[in-house]
Amino acid sequence: MGIEAVRLPNGDDVELEIMRHPGAAAVVPIHENGDITLIHQYRHAAGGKIYEIPAGLWEEGETLKSCASRELAEEAGLSARQFIQVGQIHTTPGFTDERITLFIGIDAYPVPSTGPEYGECIEQLRLPLKEALLWVQTGKITDAKTIVGLHLAATHTGLFNLNQVT
Repeated sequence: MGIEAVRLPNGDDVELEIMRHPGAAAVVPIHENGDITLIHQYRHAAGGKIYEIPAGLWEEGETLKSCASRELAEEAGLSARQFIQVGQIHTTPGFTDERITLFIGIDAYPVPSTGPEYGECIEQLRLPLKEALLWVQTGKITDAKTIVGLHLAATHTGLFNLNQVT
């Protein structure tokens, strides 16, 4: 976090607290039968364990796709036959420039996990995409990247059709 002097479009000069971020990638792993895998990860700032899609920081020298693939293996012990970029989000643009690039991983399959990184407490959970979307509606899933990723996955797979929205 740092303080930056900024001139706003209306001419006001302000000081803003900004956190610069290298970027990240996240992936919704979709199995051959249409199930997905979520991770249940301890997040101190969120007050305990929350459900998320696998995600992590982009490292210099890698593509966002390879970042998504690496995180999928580390956090879920999975890979996918195809990675499709489906969107990008600003996480909290009021104080950070963090962007997460969202992927779906088609035909997810198990691989030897490199394990969670030091300080990560993660469990995996496989469930139907439709059930995960119900968890969004009931508040069981509250993580923004996960909510957006699940909806984009539902649109991509045809579970949710934007043409049917009135």
